[in-house]
Amino acid sequence: MNFYLELAIKLVVIFAIVPTTALVIGYAELKLSSHMQSRIGPYYAGVRWGWAQLLADGFKFLQKEDIIPDNADRPVFALAPVMVMISTVAVFMIIPFGPSGYAIGRDVDMGIFYAMAISSVGTLGALMAGWSSGNKYSLIGGLRAGGQLIAYELPLVLGVVGVIIQAGTLSMQGIVEAQIAQGWPFAFTQFVGLFLFLIAALAEMNRTPFDMPIAESELVTGYLTEYSGFRFLLFFLAEYANIFAYSAIAATLFLGGWGFWGISTAWAGPFILLAKTFALAFVVIWFRWTFPRFREDQLQSLAWRWLVPIALANIAVTAILKVVI
Repeated sequence: MNFYLELAIKLVVIFAIVPTTALVIGYAELKLSSHMQSRIGPYYAGVRWGWAQLLADGFKFLQKEDIIPDNADRPVFALAPVMVMISTVAVFMIIPFGPSGYAIGRDVDMGIFYAMAISSVGTLGALMAGWSSGNKYSLIGGLRAGGQLIAYELPLVLGVVGVIIQAGTLSMQGIVEAQIAQGWPFAFTQFVGLFLFLIAALAEMNRTPFDMPIAESELVTGYLTEYSGFRFLLFFLAEYANIFAYSAIAATLFLGGWGFWGISTAWAGPFILLAKTFALAFVVIWFRWTFPRFREDQLQSLAWRWLVPIALANIAVTAILKVVI
């Protein structure tokens, strides 16, 4: 197939997957949270079970007026949600949904390095939104987002290093193949790295208990305060698509990705990865509706006093065992 035609097809598929996964994860959160709180949740939108609630919300946002404050830096204000969405879409490009040749995206030699780097661009969008809004609540939310990025980017990256040492490659596809070759997922030997990755990913996504940049009870909605209409919708879609993206990366690195022993993964790979991804997404949703929000000092203390030293110790132990065994 022509390279440019193949690229165009893959881009169309990715741009279809991103909003679809956001809608599915969003609906799952509405239903799971309602069950955890002993209430019905979405009920009327759609034929049954309120399945069209998120679609109705999306159309509602599209109909709302796009308001830009008088004191806002208009170009930066308009670009911020686009930056967040671009970061989300770019992460999807390197998630291996199947063996080489069957994956939707593209295998990159330094795929995990690319994923960690491009995922940070979303926080730059939050900083841009906070600074450009001309609102004190938005500014504080943006500054908190920046501080959170600096604190939790380290344990996020360091938690992955143990996997890289064991697999001997930075390629996402190579990491999956290494787990298949050894006969078990890295979660058995890198359970500390998996724990660190999930906790840091929650902070990177500004999810409870790490939602200090939003903090409705303190900052209205933080860096989102001045956004409305389709620009707010982009932030909304990016949040739920990021839950899928980070869960898929964790499933790829620690749970064997598309691999499942005893099953022909050429056709079953995408379904296997989706099952693992949605299981981790459930954990992310469960965290939000179970734990209270941290204070800012507690949030920073957890990262610098506990997660970073634990991550460094895990790297040291992994490196020693890699050489000795």
